[in-house]
Amino acid sequence: MSNAAPASRRVNVRTPEVMERVQAEVETHYRSPLVETIRAQGSVLQIGSTTVRLAREFGFCYGVERAIDLAYAARRVFADKRVFLLGEIIHNPEVNRQLTEMGIISIPVGKHEEEVAKLTSDDVVIVPAFGAETDLMKLISSRGCMVVDTTCGDVMSVWKRVRGYAKGGFTSVIHGKASHEETRATSSRAIGDNGNGHYLVVLTLSDVDFVCDYIRKGGDKQAFLQRFSAASACSPGFDPDLHLTRVGVANQTTMLKSETEEIQRRLQKAIEDRDGAGSPNFQVFDTICGATQDRQDGLFHLLRQPLDILLVVGGYNSSNTTHLVEIGEQQLPTFFIRTAECLTSLEQIVHFDLHLKAEKTSYSGKLADTTNPITIGITAGASCPNNLIEDTLLRIFGLRGIDEAQVRAAAGLV
Repeated sequence: MSNAAPASRRVNVRTPEVMERVQAEVETHYRSPLVETIRAQGSVLQIGSTTVRLAREFGFCYGVERAIDLAYAARRVFADKRVFLLGEIIHNPEVNRQLTEMGIISIPVGKHEEEVAKLTSDDVVIVPAFGAETDLMKLISSRGCMVVDTTCGDVMSVWKRVRGYAKGGFTSVIHGKASHEETRATSSRAIGDNGNGHYLVVLTLSDVDFVCDYIRKGGDKQAFLQRFSAASACSPGFDPDLHLTRVGVANQTTMLKSETEEIQRRLQKAIEDRDGAGSPNFQVFDTICGATQDRQDGLFHLLRQPLDILLVVGGYNSSNTTHLVEIGEQQLPTFFIRTAECLTSLEQIVHFDLHLKAEKTSYSGKLADTTNPITIGITAGASCPNNLIEDTLLRIFGLRGIDEAQVRAAAGLV
């Protein structure tokens, strides 16, 4: 008799009969004919003195849609089993609330190992769009669970790159947030299949300049390790004197592209200053998610239009949404709101302040004065459903004295 541990089973839930039902359900929850109509008409709706402009690109990307479809399908296919989700399927509270109401049990990020160790071969585990760390996937396998893997293809492309770096003896310098689920999953792949690889996670240009100074002239190794080890931003056994010799750059797919490109440029310059122009000790691949870039480009296009304020809708822990806020607030008053309910009145807007890292209430006289014309821009990240954009749009017009029937009529939905 074999005593081998059970192995996880990756299951395909995308059967035609299941997906037909699931897609209809997902559309009911998240689609907005009103938003789709406005976008088809140039992404502008003006009623009286109130104008709303939508970004050219926003909302769910293909990877997010696929992840949600698979999560819904898993619940339908395994109706009689316990279905668990590692953390959040995406960083949007509305979507995760829907999954909870469907009976999918979310395992908090800090308790993954503890809770997975209690699962059995009768349980189903959904891996979110961000992916999961290799050690956690091995633990799931040891429990023999059924696995529905919704990891985004763009994320897996980054994994392929960092595995390649490890195989070639390059340390992966990853632009991202060390604590983010995606970056943690990518870092675990940067160790390589043989466990010989290394990684370093940098978030800010200040981090990069610190690394570049060390590449050029060395420095205090302990200070270096203290800076990055304290944030779990480097691989076990990382030695900057050894592991910054050959560097390959990758990134969390949802970062600000212009910042990632600047990080690449600075690191390449540091390597070439040390080793000479055209040094083979530096590699880079473009691993920014296409949907992330499309939404950033869409916002840049929107900001070329006359706007009084900008609303960015989405989960406060959404990386790609956060970068849209950073872009907007450089040019005009920008408010990061979770839902339409954050627009509490004509005067008050409850929003997340990126600098304070907390929600606060601000006052907007422009929105409050209904006698003056106002133009409001709206955008959202790849994890925000269109129904939340519709709610926000209707709330804006409602606060300006224009009811839902008038909005739908103005958009041609009568």
